[in-house]
Amino acid sequence: MAANQEVFLSGMYKEYFLDYASYVILERAVPGIIDGFKPVQRRILHSMKQMDDGRFHKVANIIGQTMQYHPHGDAAIGAALVNMGQKNLLIDTQGNWGDIHTGDSAAAPRYIEARLTKFALEVAFNPQTTEWQMSYDGRKKEPINLPVKFPMVLTSGVEGIAVGLSTKILPHNFQELIKASIKILEDKRFKIYPDFQQGGMIDVSEYNDGKRGGRVKVRARIEQIDKNTLAIKELPYGVTTNNLIDSVIKANEKGQIKIKKITDNTAKEVEVRVDLAPGVSPDVTMDALYAFTNCEISISPNACVIINDKPHFLTVSEILKICTAQTKELLRLELEIKKSELEEKWHMSSLEKIFIENRIYRDIEECESWEEVLIAIQEGLEKFVVTPKDKPKKTDKRIRLLRDITEDDLVRLTEIKIKRISKYNTFKADELIAKIEEDLKQVKYDLAHLTEFAIAYYERLLEKFGKGRERRTEISAFETIKVRQVVANNAKLYVNYKEGFIGTGLKKDEFISECSDISDIIAFTKDGKFKVVRISDKVFIGKNIVHAAVWKKGDDRTTYNMIYVDAGTGKSMAKRFNIKSITRDKEYDLTKGVKGSKALYFAANPNGESEKVQILLSPTCSAKKKNFEFDFADLAIKGRASQGNIVTKYPIRKVSLIEKGKSSLGSEKIWMDEVSGRLNKDERGIYIGAFDTGNQIIAIFKNGTYEIQDLDLNKKFDADQLLEIKKWDNDVISAVYYEGDKGWVMVKRFQVETSKVGERFSFITESKGSKLYMATLHKEPMVSYSIKAKGAKQEKSLNLKEFIDVKGWKALGNKLEEAKILKISLDSKAEEIVGHSTSIEAVKNVENEDAPKSKNETTKETSTKSKKDDSLTAGDTIEFDF
Repeated sequence: MAANQEVFLSGMYKEYFLDYASYVILERAVPGIIDGFKPVQRRILHSMKQMDDGRFHKVANIIGQTMQYHPHGDAAIGAALVNMGQKNLLIDTQGNWGDIHTGDSAAAPRYIEARLTKFALEVAFNPQTTEWQMSYDGRKKEPINLPVKFPMVLTSGVEGIAVGLSTKILPHNFQELIKASIKILEDKRFKIYPDFQQGGMIDVSEYNDGKRGGRVKVRARIEQIDKNTLAIKELPYGVTTNNLIDSVIKANEKGQIKIKKITDNTAKEVEVRVDLAPGVSPDVTMDALYAFTNCEISISPNACVIINDKPHFLTVSEILKICTAQTKELLRLELEIKKSELEEKWHMSSLEKIFIENRIYRDIEECESWEEVLIAIQEGLEKFVVTPKDKPKKTDKRIRLLRDITEDDLVRLTEIKIKRISKYNTFKADELIAKIEEDLKQVKYDLAHLTEFAIAYYERLLEKFGKGRERRTEISAFETIKVRQVVANNAKLYVNYKEGFIGTGLKKDEFISECSDISDIIAFTKDGKFKVVRISDKVFIGKNIVHAAVWKKGDDRTTYNMIYVDAGTGKSMAKRFNIKSITRDKEYDLTKGVKGSKALYFAANPNGESEKVQILLSPTCSAKKKNFEFDFADLAIKGRASQGNIVTKYPIRKVSLIEKGKSSLGSEKIWMDEVSGRLNKDERGIYIGAFDTGNQIIAIFKNGTYEIQDLDLNKKFDADQLLEIKKWDNDVISAVYYEGDKGWVMVKRFQVETSKVGERFSFITESKGSKLYMATLHKEPMVSYSIKAKGAKQEKSLNLKEFIDVKGWKALGNKLEEAKILKISLDSKAEEIVGHSTSIEAVKNVENEDAPKSKNETTKETSTKSKKDDSLTAGDTIEFDF
């Protein structure tokens, strides 16, 4: 470069950067729409096809072969090959290929082997429909795109980061993609959602069809082993057991969850056991795992693909439509090629038949030159055939060829060996031509009905390769987990009432309660003011604190009862109020705001309980009655800004509590979400009952157990295992069950005698084969049932209340039948219920496999929805599987 030559860096940067960005986007990070592969993946598959002999090849050898086409290091090729092999779709693997669940890496390339799957060989290769280009060094030919007849980019998923853009397409279910492609061809609506090898659960409510701006929430599947143990059985997409365990340990160290131990028992199947600390709720811990650990993650898809050498952002539906149209076009090309091949085969077979049968080969015996030979054959054939350029009469019986006879055709006829001519079989030749004509007719039909042919192609793929590729990730709607409700209490709150300080560091002062490090604390002072602050080591509220506690936003149950003296008028006022929302760290005045006002009585009641107090007036006042009672139940519950009602205009000497009353808020109506099994007040799911202070829940399970639970909105029930759930009013449980030891059907009625809350108790025997048929809380339980006796089906009815008296919960009961019940249902006379009872399985039909059936006997499955304020009703049927 000359010393005086000027170089502008801005121009170099613009030119070089754009070249580099384009190269990374097109050649490394983003897949092409036609075959769904990045260049390295395409070159790996092409190399494996070149090597394919049906046997496994060392991965090191495959990497070496691929380097003839891919201008990058062996590490990048090896990583891409392992990634493709772990998806179990295009590559059969042998050896240690790592584990997507634990994150363990694959063994060295010299120790593991691979080959193409039958699926890959069927859908990804066809040299006749492949466009080729020269490799980077000009020595080899490589495909521009593989002729893939399947939406591979959606099946496998892809992730890549380029310069200035990125792509993230989530994997979708094999079977669902095929069915969606068929719907596209049939011009029907369709929806596709992600599906992951790891299983787990997914919320697709904000998926946005895979386009930019959407997101999905993915959860691990967590099972409760017992009240002290949880087991993580399936992982979220992209999460390994190692980083999951790290996130759980980190949350435990922060105090967000409380666990005793976490153990990785993963082998062939995932199992991470979480042992809970004593006294910790498994339901709350399960929610906390979703809230604070990698048991739940959010993924933002960003579907970007290369179309005509440019990146495009599409939805997954648009990608599938393009892939389906591409598959249809490739099938058309293959049919056109097959049609041409069949026509050529028919043409040559027909010429050969004429040449041999009419002994045209004898006409060349007198020819002295090659040109004369060709002319003799041409003239001999023209006597028996008609070419497209000829204009034959209708009576002309000569064979009509599909194209003109060329010199190559004549040369091929001269190459027929004498041995073949001597053994020529006219019958077989006619059969061959007829078969070719039949195949040609079918190909032409398929071309004329290309859409139906494409649908049949997809159906064939589904039948041949769809087995074992069912959806693994459960689609579910996740409820929002409120962090403040599930975070573990990892701190202790103390208060110095006199000096006005609260915090976790005041360990020498009075302990109030346990709390979390994200809790809000509310505190009231003697001068009638309050403030809500975030928990910390030490916070000043104001001198003479009268009450402090953890505050929950939106709490409409906690009610504050207060009597204060107004310094302006000297009157004493009483008020009841809730505090649902505030501005943190702002001081609020509960009096009229006059300096010198002060609180005379203050109480906080978590369920809106009223109180009766005794008021003693000053002995020097002029009031005739200086001692009287005041009942807060006479006051309405209002907002914090209300001034209250006048209690007395005379000075009060003392206020003391006489008794606490019942909740004046009324009963709290509770529902249970049928999907999540969580209790709620939002009218979501099935109605359980109206609960007041001290009311409990009874739940009956299909395995013949029951439990009593206190009302706790953080509690989750296993809805799939619930038979009935309601507010407990000391009801009688009526049950019909099969006693495995005696082989009898038994009936028992009992009242709950156990007092332990939260523990399940079995009310059927533990004998092998014992099984609950039905259980109900109806006052008048009338049932109809059928049995198989003496080779015939018998229908019977029974009033359980008349059949047996109420006995102890451990009693065996009375024998009903010696044969197993086929079907049992609750009759219409059993409609009277105790309180509000809700049947989770109003109608459940499961075939009894042990009971003998005639050839024509079948069991029909029916279902009805659980009804609010009702239990099993007329015709509701339960069948159980043994």
